[in-house]
Amino acid sequence: MQLLEKVKKVGLVSLCGLMFVAPSGLCWAADGESPWMVRVRALGIFPDESSSTFTLGGAAISGEAEVDDAYTLDLDISYFFTPNIAAELTLAYAQHDVKAENTPLGNIDLGSLDLLPPTLTVQYHFMPTQAFRPYVGAGISYVLIPNEDAGSAVSIDYDDGQVGFALQIGFDYFFSKNWCLNFDVKKVWVDVDARIQVLPGAYVDTTVDVDPLLVGIGIGYRF
Repeated sequence: MQLLEKVKKVGLVSLCGLMFVAPSGLCWAADGESPWMVRVRALGIFPDESSSTFTLGGAAISGEAEVDDAYTLDLDISYFFTPNIAAELTLAYAQHDVKAENTPLGNIDLGSLDLLPPTLTVQYHFMPTQAFRPYVGAGISYVLIPNEDAGSAVSIDYDDGQVGFALQIGFDYFFSKNWCLNFDVKKVWVDVDARIQVLPGAYVDTTVDVDPLLVGIGIGYRF
């Protein structure tokens, strides 16, 4: 049931994004140009993580969290207000291994967490009538964690629902009227609160600043 509720949240975020962009492109679409575009990319997610001080029963202890890189696919749906201005909704699902290092209990395997962060950006596209079309964008990312595994800890609870800021740069290269190659880089600033039960009755709390760099390459189709 928790996973179903999280999927519903993703649907709500996606719907809100599309409701936000849809009305503005109607006049431009009437000129015979489709405002819709989709892309599929192979995606590398490279966290630049740092963590606040671990606390055990309210007392600070040494240690820091480490979040491993992940590789996956992403899907984005873009809607163009004008030839230059568009909104892009990106969806990706990735699993990251997590560790706590240099704690009083040594290095602790914190298992893994699955991240589903829909990201909505508003973009400016340069040279929209040329084959090579660079763009920049800025927006927000909403972090959902559909699944988590405690690893060697007794239990772990990640607090999802965090909102982070995102910046974006990339380009499309159209090799036909509708098809293009795409290269895209996003930087997202987001943190995740975690409560780890390391021993029966002993809980460690921390906040992990994941701050991932997302690098993707793929293909796009302009309707």
